[in-house]
Amino acid sequence: MKTPNYHDFYQKALIPIGVNDQIALQESSAYYANSPSTHWLIAVEGVQLPQTKIYFHWKVSIYPADCEGDFDWKKPYYCSPNMELIDHANAFASSLVTAGKSDKLSSATLLEKIS
Repeated sequence: MKTPNYHDFYQKALIPIGVNDQIALQESSAYYANSPSTHWLIAVEGVQLPQTKIYFHWKVSIYPADCEGDFDWKKPYYCSPNMELIDHANAFASSLVTAGKSDKLSSATLLEKIS
């Protein structure tokens, strides 16, 4: 598995996981029973395209984390499709931050997966 590009990893928010989102997390493959997560880490990540000139697309990722922001990059709760513009990724990440603060992050990502 390729190590993520942390040079182009921009943490947007570390927010507490609400009760509804905690239930959804426990039902997902990103859940660790031995290391329960208390926060969501929402980030915009650069995805380098395979070409000679360095060019990036961007994705928004959500990781379960502890209160200090420690997370496992191999187990994201959600990753968006790649976006050409970082502005679009930042706007989407902001909408996920708002959903997370309202304990509706799990339903927001479910709607995104269905669309």
